[in-house]
Parts: sequence; C-alpha cells; structure tokens
Amino acid sequence: MNQKRTFFTILVLMALAGILIAVLRHIATGTPYLPGQERSVWLVEARIDFEADGGPVTASLSLPDAKMPGFELYQEQAASPGYGFVILTENGNRRAQWTKREAQGAQSLYYSAQLVETDSDSTGSADEPGIGETQLDYWEEAQELAASEVLDRARATSSSPESLTRELVKSLNSPESQNTALLRSNTGSQAELLMHLLGRAGIATRSVMGLYLEDARRRQTLTPMVEIYTGEQWLLVNPVSGEFGVPPNLLLWHRGGVSVLDVSGGSKSRVHFSMIRQTVPAVQLAQVKDSDSLFTRLGVQRLPIEEQSMFKLLLLLPLGAAVVVFMRVIIGLKTSGTFMPVLIALAFLQTSLVAGLTSFVLIVAAGLALRSYLSRLNLLLVSRIATLIVLVVFMISAFSIIGYQLGFSTGMTITFFPMIIIAWTIERMSILWEEDGPSEVVRQGGGSLLVAVLAYLMMQMPIFVHLTFNFPELNLVLLACILAMGQYTGYKLSELRRFRAMDDL
Repeated sequence: MNQKRTFFTILVLMALAGILIAVLRHIATGTPYLPGQERSVWLVEARIDFEADGGPVTASLSLPDAKMPGFELYQEQAASPGYGFVILTENGNRRAQWTKREAQGAQSLYYSAQLVETDSDSTGSADEPGIGETQLDYWEEAQELAASEVLDRARATSSSPESLTRELVKSLNSPESQNTALLRSNTGSQAELLMHLLGRAGIATRSVMGLYLEDARRRQTLTPMVEIYTGEQWLLVNPVSGEFGVPPNLLLWHRGGVSVLDVSGGSKSRVHFSMIRQTVPAVQLAQVKDSDSLFTRLGVQRLPIEEQSMFKLLLLLPLGAAVVVFMRVIIGLKTSGTFMPVLIALAFLQTSLVAGLTSFVLIVAAGLALRSYLSRLNLLLVSRIATLIVLVVFMISAFSIIGYQLGFSTGMTITFFPMIIIAWTIERMSILWEEDGPSEVVRQGGGSLLVAVLAYLMMQMPIFVHLTFNFPELNLVLLACILAMGQYTGYKLSELRRFRAMDDL
C-alpha cells in the first residue's frame, strides 16, 4: 500500500512539475497558452529634419528605455541612407547617433520602434535622485519675491510633496494671479516653471518628455512633463492638469536634463513623430523577444527551421501514445501492434486523413496478397519479413509514381510510413489470418485504424499542436497519465456489456 501511495505521489509531483515549468516559461518568454492570441504593438517613427552646412554631420536623438511604464521595446531600426548609425548608452540614457562625413542641404533621418503594451506599473519608479536633479535657478528680485509668495501660499495648504505640487499647479493655472503671470513672462514652459518652484522648495525634480499615442496620427510632438521625488519614489505629474501617474497612452520618450535632439553640422533641426497601432501574433513576439532566460536559450525555437519541423511532429508522439493507452487499457479496443496506430496517425499528419487511409489500406491489402504467396514457399521468418520489406518499398514507390502521374501529390508523401513496421504488420495480420481467421484480422485492423484516426484528430488540433511545441514540459503530465492508466486493473468499458449478467446474480 505504501509503495502504491509513493508511486501516485511521484505521478502527482511529475504532473505538477510539468505545469510549473510551463507557467515559468510563460512568465519568462511571454509565450501564450492558447494559439491565435494577438498583442497590440505600436509602430512609432521619429523623423529628424535639418539643413546640413556642407561639412561633417552628427545627429543625436534621445531614445526610450527598453522597458518603461506600460510599454516594452520590441524592435527598433533606423532608415538613413548614407549615414552611419549606432545606438549608444550614456549615463543610463539611450541615444541614437547618425554620422556622415559630408552633407549639404535638407536632410531627413528616420528612427522607428515597435512597442508592445504591457501591464507594468505606471505609478512611479524607486530610483534615487541623482546629483543636480533639484532645480536652483536664480531669478531677478521681483521674480524672487513672486516665487516666494506663490510657494508660501502653496505650503500653507499642503502637507506632502504631492500635495505641494498639486497646489502649485493650481496657482500656475490661475489667470488672476499677478505673481504667476510675472513668473511665466520669463519662463519657457509651465513644466520648466513648476520645476523651478519645486526646486526652491527642496524637492528633487527631473524633466520628462512624453509622447501621447493615438492611432494613425502624424507630425506629433513631445509633451513636457515633470517627475518629482517624494522621498520614496519618482512620480510623474502633468504640469498643466496636476494629475499624477503615467496615462495608459503616454510613452515616456525622454528623461533627464539632456536635450532630446542634438545636431552638429546643421541648423533648423526639428523632430516629429508618426504612429500606428498594429496587432501581432503573441507567439511571434515571444519567439523574437530578446531574453536571457534559460527557457529562451534552451528552447526548441532556437533550432534551425528544419529541426523545428521535426520536433513539432516528435513532440506530438506522447499525445498519440496516451490515446492508444486509453483506448486499449480503459476502452479495451484491440489493435494490430501496440503503437502502430501512433505511427499511422503521424503519417496522416503528413498526408491527409482520406489519402492516408486509402494508401494504408491499399498497401496492407496488397501486402497480404503477396504474403499468402510467400507462405507457400516455406521461407524462414527472417527471410520472409525481409522479402516483405523489399516488396513494400516497391509498392510504395509504385503508388507514389502512379499518384504523381495522376496528379495526386499526396502520394509522394506516403514514404513517411515506416516500411519495416508496415512489413511486420502485414506479417502479423497474415499469421492472425491463418490462426484466427479473417474476422480477427478485420477486428484488429479496424481497431488500429480507429485508434489511428482518433489519435490523428487529437494530434492535429491547434491547441495541442501549440502546447506540445511551445510547452514541451507538459508531456510530463501526459507521462503521469499514462503511468496512472498502467495501474488500472478493473473492467474495460468494452467488457461491461459482456459481464453484465454477473451483476444480476
């Protein structure tokens, strides 16, 4: 009893291990559990225009991080003929750099990025404030006095960096305040003014440039935003509305005090953005995702395409084996050979159900006819099976050639059938014919074809093809089920009617 309990405990642990590994693979690579799922992808293009002076040109554009609130960088590329291009990382900031020895007149440079929407946190980041983040700009005496009055009024009605920021935004939006009007007169934008005031209050800030994403929009510009440090995390605030947090459609393109665009060797530089929303299969995203996880490095998807096609079929074999075990152990259906139906079902996947059934029946029928002639020659078993293998090769070749001449291309794929297995099946059926008669041959042969058809129907379902290929560890669950069915010693379903009279006693 203890041994049986230990056995089933191992089976449960095996199944749970397969499920756990599949969950970890999904988290690490993003591979979906269901086929046909799609993800939203934003295609954002930045266009840089400037007038080159005729000498060397160097253009540098700030780029978004690979991972940002609400989005993750999927792919990026540049389209700038004649220019050298490289992506650099300077002080944690990513920048695209174009270079050219000589350029004259109007120039246009392009950078495009594909961004995947994610469920990442959009409230704030926990980075520590860097040196020089706090704004300490000095104003004239009148502006100093106006700034002090605005700050004093905001401090009186606030209790935290967040509430102080909110009160300052209210004051800056007040059209009746002479103090804010004076401060605005010598400040470029409200975001810059808010940073100056917060810096005087001792709150660390940093500038952020965001891009609002709207489908099929062109010639969009970046929107200046502000991040404040609350003592625990950075929080994004809209300097116009005073709202905190990152909106779902806002892409944080640039952070820090470095300029968004620098052009050396040109003038009148400007950048604008175009964007479009697309849908991409989730499996495709997972396959091209640049991940250093163990699942990505050791995944089947890293193999060449030819090997992937082979593994896609091989990983379906455990499912077919489980169907055979269920039909024989639980249902009680007899088949010719133990796992011949799996090989037949695998062949059906290469041809089609109708063409595969027709080819198999024709080859086996012709083989039985030839086997009846060989039995009269009184050959030894080894010689007889070897002869059948040669004859099966000739028959498959003949069927393939005839099928090709008649325009049936499926006849060419019949070579996928295991020839030795077919030859041995013909031999077994011939012996069964001699010992038990043709009815038993039809019974076991029909059972084999029935199980093969059921296995084929299971193995060609998109959900099982997807799971076995992308989550091969789930075969541990099938293995646990097969081992569990191997312990079954009760009545088979086909025997219930046979022994029904015993229940009446």
